[in-house]
Amino acid sequence: MDDEVSISKFKATCLALLAKVKRTGRPILVTRKGEPIAQIVPPPPPSKPASWLGSFSATGRITGDIVSPPVPESEWEALGS
Repeated sequence: MDDEVSISKFKATCLALLAKVKRTGRPILVTRKGEPIAQIVPPPPPSKPASWLGSFSATGRITGDIVSPPVPESEWEALGS
């Protein structure tokens, strides 16, 4: 159940009530002569940034053999005598 507070009490203790809403996460209903005029609700939780791990997983494309060397062994200078 929401907490209720009169508008005169809200005016006198505004900062403390706002801190209470943030701390508890429970809304407060502000009333005037018993009639609701406003509701103080906590803000939505902050969104978490996406992890950078795997962020490029859908951007690459394999177009050929990734295991064999790019040039034939006969063209390697290190093997030549």
